[in-house]
Amino acid sequence: MTVIKFLGGCGEVGRSAIAIDSISLDYGIKPSSPPEFPLDFSPKAVLISHAHLDHVGFTPSLMDFDPKIYLTPPSVDIGRVLLYDSLNVMNPPPFSKKEVRQFESNCVEVEYNERFEIEDYKAEFLNAGHVPGSAMISLENDVSVLYSGDLKLEETRLLEGADLKVPETDILIVESTYFGVEHPDRRELEKKFVESVLDAIDNKGHAIIPAFAVGRTQEVLMILENYGITPYVDGMGKEIFKILERHPDYIKDPKALRRAFKNAIWVEWKKREDVLREPSAIVTTAGMLNGGPALFYIAKLYNDPKSKLLITGYQVEGTNGDLALKHGMINLGNKIVKLKMAVEQYDFSAHSGDSQLKEFVKIVVNKGAEVVFTMHGEKCSEFANWIKENLGVEAYAPKNGDVFVI
Repeated sequence: MTVIKFLGGCGEVGRSAIAIDSISLDYGIKPSSPPEFPLDFSPKAVLISHAHLDHVGFTPSLMDFDPKIYLTPPSVDIGRVLLYDSLNVMNPPPFSKKEVRQFESNCVEVEYNERFEIEDYKAEFLNAGHVPGSAMISLENDVSVLYSGDLKLEETRLLEGADLKVPETDILIVESTYFGVEHPDRRELEKKFVESVLDAIDNKGHAIIPAFAVGRTQEVLMILENYGITPYVDGMGKEIFKILERHPDYIKDPKALRRAFKNAIWVEWKKREDVLREPSAIVTTAGMLNGGPALFYIAKLYNDPKSKLLITGYQVEGTNGDLALKHGMINLGNKIVKLKMAVEQYDFSAHSGDSQLKEFVKIVVNKGAEVVFTMHGEKCSEFANWIKENLGVEAYAPKNGDVFVI
């Protein structure tokens, strides 16, 4: 008998957390305002799919239970950086520096395709293609479970696509972020993005490019370098690059990544004013505009119609990026202002689109999956209905707190 309880991430993007018996798969936060957290759980072990805060960000709060935490090597290093940063960004922080230090000491590094045992289960991480070190998680006991985490089947400049040599499994838990939505052709999207960047610079303005520190900053710099543009880079993306240099096996083309960062101009915080003296492209955190140096640049440029805000990622409802896209406004902390600079969004998603999600579920169902749970998205029920109607297996879109005994 296997007991599955959904602790967060159901019908939403954020705070992903699933309890399987005494094991937690992820334990993240939802980066809304105020932040939201998963339901309480006391795990004996935690398996983290990747180091984005919506999957790992609340894990230090579990340290009273002293669980072992299993991650890939890049996720250990990236998670450490993001968690310490969240202590400074979140007010009040949901855990202490002591708990983050214990998180560090409890981490166990596991490579892709390395089998290990945990709480009567055999476990394995498989490449999920989402960000460096991201993993699908396979658990095998009397009942076997495959958890997709965040998934990208298509290769990008930065990463190979997900490993589709998945094991046979009874149960699939799959993300649904872009069910019903196809991503644009990547090369065409790159061209439109670069044209917009050059347009801002040619008009004597600035292209402010908010990008997630993990994955997106690195890919955007690789795109700009490929098109002969030398951007400034500010924020945590620089620190993440240094981490990725130590894990070249998790990158598709480490030389191309190094070349992109060598081409970029790194900004020290004391020199940010200097960057704005001439037209420029600035790649900076935070990706959803909830803090980070991006707000410094926007505070200086929000009244400039020659400049642009080029958003490169998914924006959770309630974030500053969501406010900018929907209402052309932004909260600078001390005031909310109307943006005269253009606001554009470019879908450089690290998630699979509709057809890839369907392809992935078909592959896993053909490997024996008889039950599918859809989560991490706003159209989970629609995805579950599609699976039932087209693949002929049981499919559910659980709610947070739902329990299934299998």
